[in-house]
Amino acid sequence: MVHIAWLGKKSPFCGNVTYGNSTTEELKARGHRISFIHFDNPSNSNSSSPLFLANDPEVSLPYLIKSQVYTIPSPRAEKELRLSLVRLKPDIVHASLTLSPLDFKLPELCNEINVPLIGTFHPAFDAKNRSLTASTQQLTYQLYAPSLAKFDKIIVFSELQKIFLEKLGVTKEKQIIIPNGVNENIWKPFCERNKKYDQVKNKLGDERIFLYMGRIANEKNVEELLRSWRQTKKNNCKLVIVGDGPMKPTLENSFSNLNEDKLIWWGPELDLETRVAIMQIAEVFLLPSLVEGLSLSLLEAMSTGTACVATDAGADGEVLDNGAGIVISTDNVSTQLKTIIPILVEHPSFTKYLGGKARNRVLEKYTITKNIDSLEKVYIELKDKFKS
Repeated sequence: MVHIAWLGKKSPFCGNVTYGNSTTEELKARGHRISFIHFDNPSNSNSSSPLFLANDPEVSLPYLIKSQVYTIPSPRAEKELRLSLVRLKPDIVHASLTLSPLDFKLPELCNEINVPLIGTFHPAFDAKNRSLTASTQQLTYQLYAPSLAKFDKIIVFSELQKIFLEKLGVTKEKQIIIPNGVNENIWKPFCERNKKYDQVKNKLGDERIFLYMGRIANEKNVEELLRSWRQTKKNNCKLVIVGDGPMKPTLENSFSNLNEDKLIWWGPELDLETRVAIMQIAEVFLLPSLVEGLSLSLLEAMSTGTACVATDAGADGEVLDNGAGIVISTDNVSTQLKTIIPILVEHPSFTKYLGGKARNRVLEKYTITKNIDSLEKVYIELKDKFKS
């Protein structure tokens, strides 16, 4: 078995948190030892807070600012990370990169203590650079590439992302494609009534549900979805927005003229069973993002048998190709949705067909079991390499 020092996020809730929690739980279930290191110790100038919190048996690094997108560590975070790794003596350091200045220190730090370093590089992208948002994300990749080239292995989610990083100097030998995976036994089509399902169903009502679940930020392009929905003949259909983010107050105000029976702002939802129930009830999942990595929400929707519509940003188009869903361009999203949504509204049999194709695609390629199988091979190879 392997002792992994996992550097990641536990809060605030985002895809990186889901990825870290699900992956480490599966690794622990297989007998691997996980030491979870994360930013969970707010810092101030007079603080001498300990490395360990009372409710956290592992390592909590101090930070100045923490958000869904980035983290600014405390000046003493690097020293505390070094001390913790020396004490823990892991076989592998795996960094689920959190967009933090500390990320750039990891290759030097792990080289000092002679421990192999793996990184999972999450940032969204659009390789075709079709928008200002995509251009900003490309700058992130350009900034990170020289540091990523010093890692022992970099995990990416798709061939597109691998090619993109290779052009920036991260050799193909350093990179390994391990797509995100979901637990198909949790994220599964509705099969039996339970308390959470009934609660969610009572709240949503009897209408057919179209769903967006994720961060409500500029790059997610939720505004274009709402514009399309406003011009759609609903025919007993309702749009539900689950999530939070900087654009939520603005969009709620801008689209306040939409009737409550046609649009529900659910807000953030941390409870797993409730999120599963929402996905099971939803007939269509819509993801209008301008940039993406590989959306876990998309995979969760597919796994529950929900028909999916997503842009071709990042790896999402690759996941849905060959009929597993409907792929649209990041150009003129609103115009495309105005055409597609009415078709899905008018043809529920088509949405059921797409949901079945989506579920099959997840079982074929995107389960957490396949993800962990691949990850274990990387760990063992690197561990053996460093021992020899």
